Amino acid sequence: MTTMSLTEATLLQAELHKLECHFTWKLKKEELDLTDLLNRLEQHADFNLGEKAGLAQTYNSLGYVKHLLGSSQDALGYLQKCVELTKESRLDDCDKWLIVPYGNLAWLQYQLKCFSECESYLEKIRRIVQELPDSSLGLCHQVLGEKAWAYFKFSRKYYNQAKECFEKVLELEPMNAEWNCGYAFVLHRTETECPSVRTIKQLRQAIDTNPDNDELKALLAVRLGEAKEYNEAESLVEEALEGSPNAPNVIRYVGKFLRIYGSVERSIALLKRVLEKSPTSAFIHHQLALCYKRKAITLQREGTQNSPSAGAEIQRSRSQCIYYLDKTTELKPGFITAMIELANQYGEDGDLDRAEEMFQQTLHKAKEKNEYLQQVYLSYGQFQQYRRRSLPEAITCYMECLKIDEGTVDGKKSAKQLGKINDKRSSKSPVSRKDLRIPVSKEERNAGP
Repeated sequence: MTTMSLTEATLLQAELHKLECHFTWKLKKEELDLTDLLNRLEQHADFNLGEKAGLAQTYNSLGYVKHLLGSSQDALGYLQKCVELTKESRLDDCDKWLIVPYGNLAWLQYQLKCFSECESYLEKIRRIVQELPDSSLGLCHQVLGEKAWAYFKFSRKYYNQAKECFEKVLELEPMNAEWNCGYAFVLHRTETECPSVRTIKQLRQAIDTNPDNDELKALLAVRLGEAKEYNEAESLVEEALEGSPNAPNVIRYVGKFLRIYGSVERSIALLKRVLEKSPTSAFIHHQLALCYKRKAITLQREGTQNSPSAGAEIQRSRSQCIYYLDKTTELKPGFITAMIELANQYGEDGDLDRAEEMFQQTLHKAKEKNEYLQQVYLSYGQFQQYRRRSLPEAITCYMECLKIDEGTVDGKKSAKQLGKINDKRSSKSPVSRKDLRIPVSKEERNAGP
């Protein structure tokens, strides 16, 4: 069937919109960094993360991404592979695991105007739904779990939706290994306080249900380091290294732990080793950049007076830091925090023009994505104040940061910088707070005479 009446088309569209799949989860193309997402998913496939069941899930997502990129035949191929692997790996409740890929295939066939094939997949879903206790796709455990993973993997903008879905499905199956793992990952990304008791607790729960998952162990080690529980953290790092000595998804967290709490040189060696296997990983390039940044800072603090070659080693470390940051932002153009760090490192290196150019690019990207804007304004203001020695430009940046939200960490830092500028100017010539337009804090507004 290649044509249909208006009534038939309307009914078909209505049924498609009721499905639970990537096409209906509002994973909007304009909100996604498709290049980075495709790169990450292809890496997951290359390293066979999650074995057959995990690979099926990756192919399902790759099918939708390829559709967004306009490669319909590639999309069809990935979705068909997803169905094959799901049937091979999901021996229990296989039909329920097929609801999401069948939904994606129905949508794709509809958009390809293959209406008979579309109807065929819809009929498969109808038969599965009839067997569900409540006939509700949205409450099916497998659908909720797949939805949670999709939100988690596609963009940080969807982390809250991912967390909500994982919480719902864990209420239904509290000891499910996959969903405990996913919930631990999303809490790690969203719970920013250090240490996060909630994240540590969930990581322990996830390891209890996934005792062979070395990525979880390495991640728990990083979080335990924040809680100053170093002995257990170091034991977990060694356990993760022994179990997965060459797995990029494990070594990236081991490397992070060693950079912060152990040996920078050992971290560099491990990260370089896995970079050979995962040369397009923005995360690993970024971790290497941070290692060289820490190395340069350590040398500045300790080595300048003791070694005549320290200056050259500092410069070499800074150059390596810049190199890996440049690669990071090339691989992941929307990596705002890496762009900020690259601009700062250009400034540290004395290349003020390149730093200025990078700050402008970062500001443009942050506005475009509506992410990390306060952090950009604060860092740009500090660059203008301390590198460019341009107080008017610095004040403008700090004020823009404050306009967004004066109550955040970055907002408070900007207010503090403006206060220092005001104090310094006041000692030379009277400049009122009003002239700088520094907002009055809530405490000051409420203070008595």
